[in-house]
Amino acid sequence: MVRNCWLVFLTIIFLTGCSSTGLMGLITKSSADPSAVLENNQAFEELGAAEGQACRYFLLAIIPWGKSDFEEAVTQALEKTGGDALLNVSVESSLYGVFPIYNVFSFTCTTVKGTAIKFK
Repeated sequence: MVRNCWLVFLTIIFLTGCSSTGLMGLITKSSADPSAVLENNQAFEELGAAEGQACRYFLLAIIPWGKSDFEEAVTQALEKTGGDALLNVSVESSLYGVFPIYNVFSFTCTTVKGTAIKFK
């Protein structure tokens, strides 16, 4: 019993994380002109659910690699489906760390989920 308690305690100390979620209506590619799309009431076709994730990693809190920005996550989601925009978008940002007190290794990810659409 005591061994199990120590195992749980050590797992909590060595692996920590947090996340936050937000909701948005319409997200287009960075090359698109959203105001023109809305002004012209442009028709679109729903392509289905889409999800993209972008992560950035840190070793010893000073050696970063990868991209975790929102634009990269949206680009990945749209590339998978061939869409031009996302509707009813949820955005989640997460931060995880291994040995968080010493910042041995940590990473942050941005995940985008929504319905992909293609403009006609």
